[in-house]
Amino acid sequence: MRVRPSLTTRLTILFSLSSAGVLLGLGVLIWLAMDRHFADEDYAVLQDNIRLIQKIAAEGPPTSVPTRLAETLEHHAGFVAEVRTADGARLYASEGFDFGSVSDVVAKLPPDRNTFVWEHGGEEYRGMRASVEMPPTPGAPPGILRVVVGMDTQIHAHFMHAFRQSLAFYIALGALASGLLGWRAARRGLAPLRTMASRARAVTAHKLDERMPVDAVPVEMADLAATLNAMLERLQRDFRRLSEFSSDLAHELRTPLTNLMTQTHVVLSQPREAGKYRDVLISNAEELQRLSRMVSDMLYLAKMEHGITLPNAEPITVKDEVLALFDFYDALAEDKGVHLRMRGDGNIVGDRLMLRRALSNLLSNALRYTPARGSIDVEIASQPDTVTIAVENEGKEISPELLPSIFDRFFRADRSRARADSDSVGLGLSITQAIMAAHEGSIAAVSSDGKTCFTLTFPRLVK
Repeated sequence: MRVRPSLTTRLTILFSLSSAGVLLGLGVLIWLAMDRHFADEDYAVLQDNIRLIQKIAAEGPPTSVPTRLAETLEHHAGFVAEVRTADGARLYASEGFDFGSVSDVVAKLPPDRNTFVWEHGGEEYRGMRASVEMPPTPGAPPGILRVVVGMDTQIHAHFMHAFRQSLAFYIALGALASGLLGWRAARRGLAPLRTMASRARAVTAHKLDERMPVDAVPVEMADLAATLNAMLERLQRDFRRLSEFSSDLAHELRTPLTNLMTQTHVVLSQPREAGKYRDVLISNAEELQRLSRMVSDMLYLAKMEHGITLPNAEPITVKDEVLALFDFYDALAEDKGVHLRMRGDGNIVGDRLMLRRALSNLLSNALRYTPARGSIDVEIASQPDTVTIAVENEGKEISPELLPSIFDRFFRADRSRARADSDSVGLGLSITQAIMAAHEGSIAAVSSDGKTCFTLTFPRLVK
């Protein structure tokens, strides 16, 4: 497996390469500027010497020009010159220098260019050509001299070579120094990440209260720390809910299972009449039916909480659904002496079966806790953006401190109602809340003045 370099290593390499690149670029610019400066200086010297040659040619008779040029130019170190007449006759040339290679270079120059560079004996020269006019002689017109001058660049070459060595040394030194400083800066800059990683490693199923230090990290990492804290908060909350659900589920399942085992052991302890066996089997069947309903409700609730999209979204007339449920519960309501009443109308887009189950849960709870000769009122109200369904029943109020918990799984406002003949398993309101979340709606409850009201709020359109 290839070992991936750490972020600190990558940043250190990046700092070193960036510094080396900047220093190299700066060095190249300085080198080019110095080379250009030396070239300008050499060409300026060559131009001065050409003017000197022109002055010598203008001041004296033609016969004395070669002698005066030799006396004047041979004392200039590294300077060479060749002067020819218009017909090609050499008037003067620096002693010991072969101008054959210079003639080839000059012959190839374009007419508008007078400066050039050539090599001779392993050395580089900068040259310049010019035409110098000689004064007229008695009986002859003015003459033209062809002048070629050159300057040895050896001194500049030695300097540039030493500069390149110094530049390479300082680039390497600067890259090393920037790498070390970059490593230190990266280590210090990434220290908050190591702190966050250390705290993340401390998070376990039994220790979910660790949080990232939002205030102690740089601004660039604060958003990451806040996001991780929010994730840990959700995990802690969901883990707590799962733990509570597991505990509640074990508690709820223990009672019917204990009843089943107790009754079965008792009836099998000694021979009994057939009627006694039948009674025990009927009682066991009721407990098994309750267990089956509990498992079914748990599976439905899990499906609702993890499958947010609606299975079948369609336009629904809420009034028709409420009336259909009134017909279903009419016999039970009449048997208990409870009046069912409805007001208003509204239309939503949602899943018809899910809506019926939510309303059925509320109506069944209302029928369970409404006293004889009481009433259950369902009011439907349409607003521009929402449709509300309020189910209100008379009866014992729910304590204000219990209202925030009524939508928890297996919750019962009155634990004394958790009796064997009750068909409630404490999941109805949790399922209703999950249905409302799937419809992008909400559910709320109030209980006062001898009445309890549950309000479902639907958006008019659910996508």
